[in-house]
Amino acid sequence: MFKLSEIKELIKLLDQTSSVHELEIESEGMKLAIRKPDRTEAEGAAVQVTPYAYPFTPAHQPLNPQQAAHPVSEVPATPQPSSLPAEGPLHKILSPMVGTFYSAASPELPSFVSVGDRVSEKSTVCIIEAMKLMNELEAEIKGEIVSVLAENGQLVEYGQPLFLVKPE
Repeated sequence: MFKLSEIKELIKLLDQTSSVHELEIESEGMKLAIRKPDRTEAEGAAVQVTPYAYPFTPAHQPLNPQQAAHPVSEVPATPQPSSLPAEGPLHKILSPMVGTFYSAASPELPSFVSVGDRVSEKSTVCIIEAMKLMNELEAEIKGEIVSVLAENGQLVEYGQPLFLVKPE
């Protein structure tokens, strides 16, 4: 089921762009369609959520039966406090959108970054898949990765911390 906050964020993103007027997303057996109204229609985007009889699965990642048994909301968004380093101020790399977190360009390749890796402002740290588009996320800070807060294939929210970086 789509969360209200996710739908609101998608509507906001759609309203901010002039080149995209309609989008459809399928997830967990539901289909979400959002479209901008024509100028003759009332203000605001139209939203339609349709249930499907089959679960939607990205073509590049088979559905894990264990994941299907546990809703996404049960996956902790941040690690337990004991796993976070207690060193000085850390920079959080946040998810710029709702989507699926991927630590590597493909399942056969190693992760873009791991704990202990040094990154520069232009270093790619992960990919966020949203609406079947792969969006590379850059570190935007020079430093050392001290924690990876998301798991490969995990659904992430807008503004959710993905990495902790010790700035240089």
